[in-house]
Amino acid sequence: MKRLLVIGIGAGDPDHLTLQAVKAIAATDVFLIVDKGEVKHELVQLRLDLIAEHGRGPYRIVEARDPERDRTAPAYAAAVDDWRARRALACEALIRDELGEGETGAFLVWGDPGVYDSTLAIVEQILQRGNVAFEHEVIPGISSVAALTARHRTTLTQVGRPVHLTTGRRLAERGAPADDVVVMLDAHCSFAGLDDFHIFWGAYLGTPDEILVSGPVAEVGDRIREVRAEARARKGWIMDTYLLRRLPPADR
Repeated sequence: MKRLLVIGIGAGDPDHLTLQAVKAIAATDVFLIVDKGEVKHELVQLRLDLIAEHGRGPYRIVEARDPERDRTAPAYAAAVDDWRARRALACEALIRDELGEGETGAFLVWGDPGVYDSTLAIVEQILQRGNVAFEHEVIPGISSVAALTARHRTTLTQVGRPVHLTTGRRLAERGAPADDVVVMLDAHCSFAGLDDFHIFWGAYLGTPDEILVSGPVAEVGDRIREVRAEARARKGWIMDTYLLRRLPPADR
């Protein structure tokens, strides 16, 4: 039986790799990489660096190109479903053609695959189609949320208060659904106008390009928009995360 590992590799710092992930990388025969293209090649390079340091040969590295996603489509959910279906076909081909019976393959996933990533959903799609059989295991990683709160020296939760994890799109549509809200990959700075919140914002967490900004939204919102736009223009891509925490009435 083929065996597949979905390994969380942390938010960007090579030291985020857990001992469990190190052991999983060492046990891998075939590393399966989905390349997002030249603009995001450094995301692939981090994976290659981790493999070079912790892999135990002989191992192979095989790649497939990530399908393009239509980011202009008005039906967001349908566009994501279409992209995932095409990505699943590419990943299925890697598992079918490149991973032999009795071998262990691995996808190295940014952050924690159980928090915000499509890999697990794609693995389930492949299994449901039934064209290739394999066992799979998930190795957790340090998520961008954990990296964000650590770098800002704050906690994710507060006593007696829930935390809501959402997307920038949902925040823009519905507003803040709780007093503590984690927002992932917000391309449009949807925190604008939420002046009764403190924001802990971070981009490229755990990498040499890391950027951190925190403060009341009313005071630092414009600065975040400026540094985000500059960073994206310079690098061609950006991954950011932030925590919104409602200010007590006395501080508004």
